[in-house]
Amino acid sequence: MTDAPVSSPALPVAPFRRIAGTVGRMVAAVLVAAVVSSVGLFAFGRVQWPAFNSSNVTQAVTTVMQVAALAALGLSIYLLRRRRFVRGARVLSWAALSGLVTATLGMPLAATRLYLHGISVDQEFRTEFLTRLTDSPALRDMTYADLPPFYPAGWFWIGGRVANVLGMDGWEAFKPYAIGSIAVAAVLALVLWSELVRSDLAVLVATATTAIVLAYGSPEPYGAVIALLLPPALVLAWGALAPVGTGPRKNTRQGWGAAVGTGLFLGVAATFYTLYLGLAAFAVTVMAVAAAILARRAGGSWRAALPVLTKFVVIAAIAALVALIVWAPFSADVLTGKTPSGSGTATHYLPEAGAKLPLPMFHASLVGLLCLLGTVWLVGRATSSRRAQALGLGVVAVYLWYLASMAFTVLGNTLLAFRLEVILLVLLGSAGAFAFVDFSRWISLATSDNPRVRRVLVAVGALGALAFAQNIPQVLTPEINLAYSDTDGNGERAEQRPPGAASYFGEVDEVLTSQLGPERSDWVVLTADTSFLAYYPYFGFQALTSHYANPLADFAGRAAAIESWAELGSADELLAAWDALPWRAPDAIVFRQSAEGYTLRLAEDVYPNDPNVRRYTVTFPEELFDDPRFTVTEVGPFVVVTRDAGA
Repeated sequence: MTDAPVSSPALPVAPFRRIAGTVGRMVAAVLVAAVVSSVGLFAFGRVQWPAFNSSNVTQAVTTVMQVAALAALGLSIYLLRRRRFVRGARVLSWAALSGLVTATLGMPLAATRLYLHGISVDQEFRTEFLTRLTDSPALRDMTYADLPPFYPAGWFWIGGRVANVLGMDGWEAFKPYAIGSIAVAAVLALVLWSELVRSDLAVLVATATTAIVLAYGSPEPYGAVIALLLPPALVLAWGALAPVGTGPRKNTRQGWGAAVGTGLFLGVAATFYTLYLGLAAFAVTVMAVAAAILARRAGGSWRAALPVLTKFVVIAAIAALVALIVWAPFSADVLTGKTPSGSGTATHYLPEAGAKLPLPMFHASLVGLLCLLGTVWLVGRATSSRRAQALGLGVVAVYLWYLASMAFTVLGNTLLAFRLEVILLVLLGSAGAFAFVDFSRWISLATSDNPRVRRVLVAVGALGALAFAQNIPQVLTPEINLAYSDTDGNGERAEQRPPGAASYFGEVDEVLTSQLGPERSDWVVLTADTSFLAYYPYFGFQALTSHYANPLADFAGRAAAIESWAELGSADELLAAWDALPWRAPDAIVFRQSAEGYTLRLAEDVYPNDPNVRRYTVTFPEELFDDPRFTVTEVGPFVVVTRDAGA
């Protein structure tokens, strides 16, 4: 049996009606998801819940809410399959799916203001970026003054505007915005799936992929958004590129709507997450090559492949135009030769997970079983199902990316393939959902449509979904624990234990604003405690590590400059060195205090070692700042040194 292709109707006006209807449903779904997540998170915040890592209460409440959400999703599937109350069933599926996201992430985090992973490592620079774009809508680098952003600003810009409208600090808005954006992406994926497959199947596959992304991709929320949309986008792309029909219509293509939709998705991916864009663009390229070969075979010459090339060029052009919304400033600086040589180390990371091919279908777990079903289905339906072809080509693209990443290590770089494991799980999980439906139908037919067999199959599927969903908080336990143990922007730890040094950041901020001025984004602060920049929108002189630093900033050159300052003998020499810098000099330095002097703990790239970062300490003599042109203030474990305006 062959899947019906996703094609445009014959009448010229019909595609526009269909596109308008799809856009309308997307807008409605977004509104429903936004309301559900907002109301849910607000309600969670009105109750004094115990910390997740010290009590099982929040897990219990989470499970109850998940059961309710899954039951509502099951009801919507039943109604859609029976074609009863279709509009109401659609709205119910949107509300239930966004409710599943809100309960699964929001309830375990209900007693903390921080999101998964707290303000630690990667989440630190993500929060810093959101804080920067909350302070101003201008496309500015998360750390460095006078530079355009290197990391795509799309997700952070939207979140910054939301936080600004709500009057929230960036760090405080991160959790509700992350959860809300994942809920919105989940229902958008559901609407897109509904345009590609039967509505009841769409709810099933969207629920499966949402659960997988919640478990394995939610700590990186801007990536989770793209991961949820990628599988239906690849099915859409294959529909735009691959031959359809039989006989004299065999070489016809889908309407331009699918090509435009694919280009828009790739463009949005470019504004959200560069790595996922790379994988998605590579997968679409693989599809284009495969489609061209099929067209050539059907038409007898390569001329028959010209429509494929035309669609591919249009997709690329649309994606590039959308990408320029956030990439134009950085691209302009790169094209004018402002990138220091050897400054980019973002791809200098090779953990064990990136040194071998992931084979989740052989893991003894529920997700492993789903991936195994999906793998069998992809292979078995490769010649008869366009969905299987699209998802299968996506899986092939992921594995080719892994192999290329491992090969690139010879050249001193990687392609960060380890971060694509969640994409592989989502693709195989999508296939697994379709496989479960097909296998259930075959089993039912083999037993002469015995109603007891159908009930057993439905029960097995429902219990499997519940078992996986209720275990998601356990999968995320390390990330949840950090959200409770890290010190938030109010100087508190949600688990009620003594806060860390970050509890003094408020006092440090008061010193800086009183001595420099109230507009934080006017000043450059050098500090090794870069989480300070995640809470307050000062610009930094140096980033956490070179891997998160803007290549235009010359991380290595700045580190060398900092080390050289510690060797100077007078304030005159230090100020002269600052005046000679090719970058904006620090207006203030936030040191740690030690018996030897004032210290900064810096980092350098030591790839290919794993860990890939070496920490080292630079110590400044206290006498270097014993000068009227500097003001020195002690704040807890910190020493704040500000440069007088006239110095």
